[in-house]
Amino acid sequence: MAIKIYNTLTRTKEEFKTLEPNKVKMYVCGPTVYNHIHIGNARPAVFFDTVRRYLEYRGYDVQYVQNFTDVDDRIIEAGLELGKSAEEVADMFIDSYHEHTEQLGVEKADTHPRVTENIPQIIAFISQLIDKGLAYESNGDVYYRTTRYDEYGKLSHQDTNELQEGVRIEVGEQKETPLDFTLWKKSKPNEVAWDSPWGPGRPGWHIECSSMIRTYLGDTIDIHGGGIDLIFPHHENEIAQTEGLTGQPLARYWMHNAMLNINNQKMSKSLGNFVRVNDVLSAHDPQVVRYFMLNGHYRSPINFSDELLESAKNGFERLKTAVANLQHHQSGAQPGQSDDIEQKIDEWKARFEASMDDDFNTADALSVLFELVREVNTAIHEQDAYQGDLQLYLELLLSLSQVLGLELVEEQELLDDEIEQLIEERNQARKERDFARADKIRDDLQAQGILLEDTPQGVRWRRK
Repeated sequence: MAIKIYNTLTRTKEEFKTLEPNKVKMYVCGPTVYNHIHIGNARPAVFFDTVRRYLEYRGYDVQYVQNFTDVDDRIIEAGLELGKSAEEVADMFIDSYHEHTEQLGVEKADTHPRVTENIPQIIAFISQLIDKGLAYESNGDVYYRTTRYDEYGKLSHQDTNELQEGVRIEVGEQKETPLDFTLWKKSKPNEVAWDSPWGPGRPGWHIECSSMIRTYLGDTIDIHGGGIDLIFPHHENEIAQTEGLTGQPLARYWMHNAMLNINNQKMSKSLGNFVRVNDVLSAHDPQVVRYFMLNGHYRSPINFSDELLESAKNGFERLKTAVANLQHHQSGAQPGQSDDIEQKIDEWKARFEASMDDDFNTADALSVLFELVREVNTAIHEQDAYQGDLQLYLELLLSLSQVLGLELVEEQELLDDEIEQLIEERNQARKERDFARADKIRDDLQAQGILLEDTPQGVRWRRK
């Protein structure tokens, strides 16, 4: 079955066909690094990491690029507040981004280009736009001339006349039309700046992505992704810049994840509901947060709250418990495997892949895993269960969950001597039918975060 992707450009699901056989060029807009990322930034990080994982699972060689905007008014302001240079602020919050997304199971992109590392390429791109009549210099600033690009508005499906009526020209801007946007911004006194043919300044926001895509991936890529809030003006302007210059499509497929709301409200500083990822991860298991974000279709808004995270924790624990049960009960099953187990495994894989092939429907894919868990739980308790069956179920459950970036095997910490002795004492107390003593030891261990489970194969323990 072919993968189908909802393309924002055409507003339809399209069969995924790559520019080169079995190779995918994918670019996702990264954060502006002036602070720790908020929980909304984490959604595209998690989702597009999952897209990459699934494409690799399906045999594609994925070249994944995600940029950092490391020069911006907000970064400069943060530097002034913190007594640091803009470069120091950017370095600090890039490190923070990697730390927190890694906790969420997000693998680094193949390349994480920074604006400040690509200034010559950006200047060259702007110069070519000017030479082609698509851009113009105005008092040290450079603007893109939207009237020269006939398809402006095609991604956001908006009429340029209506757009123009809603745009104001800011004080100091000398544009030809309100929709023209900044490619190069003249520097103010004591601001970070680079020399250019138009005087000292720095790049506008939109040009950096067009330039970096062209530098690291080429004129046309397979997938361009980001949050729905980037469709206009950011991605619309990227298209105008790149396609205006090259005459080639910038991306074959445009993918956008929906917003994340906080307690049914749009997240904003003015509402006082701005939630940073570092705060969330200090209170919740990062894997539960990842599970929560994948338990909804990426094009549908999701609501974030502590109560919903607790509910997600219960679901995630069900998956982990199924894995632990499979590991534990294998030793008590009989050798060999049933005749039809491999066919069953193939059918489960096919169902999971059908969900993911349908526009990366992670919510449906998780539903398949839970149906698989029900079958696993039945198989575990059958008297004639085979070790081979349980092993194949275990490998399947781990394999498919890892496609989603979910780690279901918990590394067990060694018990210290005191706890080991208490478990042994409890076993002895049970043999002597001293159940009061056995229960007290069990309670003491639970107070220390050790949960015991008595099974036919022996005592099993896990940490809370």
